[in-house]
Amino acid sequence: MHKFILMFFFAITILSCGTDTDAGEFVVGSDYLAVNNKVILIDTVTVDMATINFDSLITSNKSRILVGNYDDPVFGKVKSNSYFQLAGDSYSLNSGGGSDTENVNYVFDSIAMILKYDNYYYGDTTKVQTLDIHRVMQTVKPNSEDANFYNNSSLTYNSESIGSISYKPRPIEKDSITIKMSDAFGSALFQKLKKREITDFDSFSEYLRGLVIVPSTSNSSSMIGFHVGTSKVRLYYSKYQADTEEISYVVDFTITDPERQFNAISSDKTGTLLQNLPISSSKLSSSLTDRQGFIQSGTGVACRIDFPNIKQLKSISDNGAIVNAELILKPVNNTYSSKYPLADSLSVFVADNLNRISASLVNSAGTTVYGVLNKKSDEFNEDVGYSIPVGNFLQREMLKKSDARSSLILALPGIYKTVNRIVLGDQKHLNNKIQLKIYYISY
Repeated sequence: MHKFILMFFFAITILSCGTDTDAGEFVVGSDYLAVNNKVILIDTVTVDMATINFDSLITSNKSRILVGNYDDPVFGKVKSNSYFQLAGDSYSLNSGGGSDTENVNYVFDSIAMILKYDNYYYGDTTKVQTLDIHRVMQTVKPNSEDANFYNNSSLTYNSESIGSISYKPRPIEKDSITIKMSDAFGSALFQKLKKREITDFDSFSEYLRGLVIVPSTSNSSSMIGFHVGTSKVRLYYSKYQADTEEISYVVDFTITDPERQFNAISSDKTGTLLQNLPISSSKLSSSLTDRQGFIQSGTGVACRIDFPNIKQLKSISDNGAIVNAELILKPVNNTYSSKYPLADSLSVFVADNLNRISASLVNSAGTTVYGVLNKKSDEFNEDVGYSIPVGNFLQREMLKKSDARSSLILALPGIYKTVNRIVLGDQKHLNNKIQLKIYYISY
């Protein structure tokens, strides 16, 4: 338990008035606003910071195919494979007309996967990224009973690539990328359709259980997001007749069940400050990580904040309350850039000592609150920070009868389908200290 000290006070005399006054987090009644009451600013309360790691995050049914890998200078090697099950818009050739007797005139042309950008990217998109497509050997079905896939889920897949592309991502400038797939794979699928050996989803999924897109390990550059609903595998074929022009056709195979698509997001933290990150119910103190706390979406890394001495505020006066409090978190200089930009906000959750989340942080009106970034950067990056109103939370913690304490868990919006990250300074960080300002009224 850190020693609790109050080193800086200033008092404001508040004149009485006839109506209630909203003093930030709490509505202070007119009975409290007497000339003998004081509002004290306290900015020396101990704030502990640590990094935690959730066991798993649900990544299925999140409307994003996330693929790629990159070497993060802080978090290590980050990678995402994307698994999915396909279904055909039709299982007959030339479904718009014609008869099965015409099938003899249909010939296979090519097959490709078309991935539509969804404008999400992270890392260095100026470098070449290589992706390969493999056939999944297992049924795309969760092993768990909750019907979800997680960032640490995986399915076995064939080592042979049936489609490959090396490209420079242009998620803002371009609409899509096209990955040419193996003629052998496409021709075999075409013959199954032509011979009517595949006639419906069941026979199709028995033949092709699923696909996975895997980034190459030989280059590391970026993570790219693609639309689930509009990406597809397209089989091209044509109808050949003597002395007439060929007629071209396509069959599309899409991801019709978003619950059967998920991203396996992993990180290798070897050699980083987080290489000894413990199990999900424990924490890694910022005193062991260069006075820093860490957040990374997708991989389950989050920052935990504790207020070990908050109950001692009750000793200030026989009657008192926290009327407002602000927690200001500073991103560490040189850990963010155009490649690793700061998010506009932080998600804040309330958890117990085992990191089990109970709810989102709310204010006294019951409205969810977030950490809001004041600015992306300034000349010296001295004032860049996230502000979180925590008065309602701290008031409840101060008045708790039990010894149990709640913590705050900081994460990023999009935690289930992005890999954005942030590094924050703790209370003893040299340049980017966390700050807590509490306004306490005694009456």
